[in-house]
Amino acid sequence: AARYALIVDTRKCTGCGACKHACQIRNELEEGTSYIHILTQGDPSKPTFVPVQCQHCANPPCAKACPARATYRDESGVVLIKENKCVGCKYCEVACPYHARIFDEERGVADKCGLCLDYVVQGKNPACVDACVMGARLFGRLDDPASEVARLIASGAAVPFHPEFGTEPAVVHYIFQGA
Repeated sequence: AARYALIVDTRKCTGCGACKHACQIRNELEEGTSYIHILTQGDPSKPTFVPVQCQHCANPPCAKACPARATYRDESGVVLIKENKCVGCKYCEVACPYHARIFDEERGVADKCGLCLDYVVQGKNPACVDACVMGARLFGRLDDPASEVARLIASGAAVPFHPEFGTEPAVVHYIFQGA
């Protein structure tokens, strides 16, 4: 199975929210709702924008907290949800240190980014990647050593967000200022 990587270059991100909007449209979420939230960090006169979404952790605390085993990590490394198993307890929402889960009251499911996996297996990019006009989002195969994402991660230029959480973010990596 393929292993995927999504890199967000915070040096290019302007915080415009195009990724959030594309996510909302693609996933048919309510207006103003997205699986992506943007943190603003640093000097207010020249802020750094950090779009945060499910990190698709190798050690996902959301899956460990799920009493119904509705949240799982598939062979590609993407953390997914079996909606028919979700009991709506929101334990996963509380367990996620990235605040990447949102509860859909209508469906009774604690939902999250699925990396647009249905698009990806067709050879397309996740919606947030195609929507980023600044080119701050780069997607590719981690298991292809020649891919740009694999080279950036191997070089140490792209790193996981909050590795101190011990979740081992596996799919999403960031390039921060000064890299």
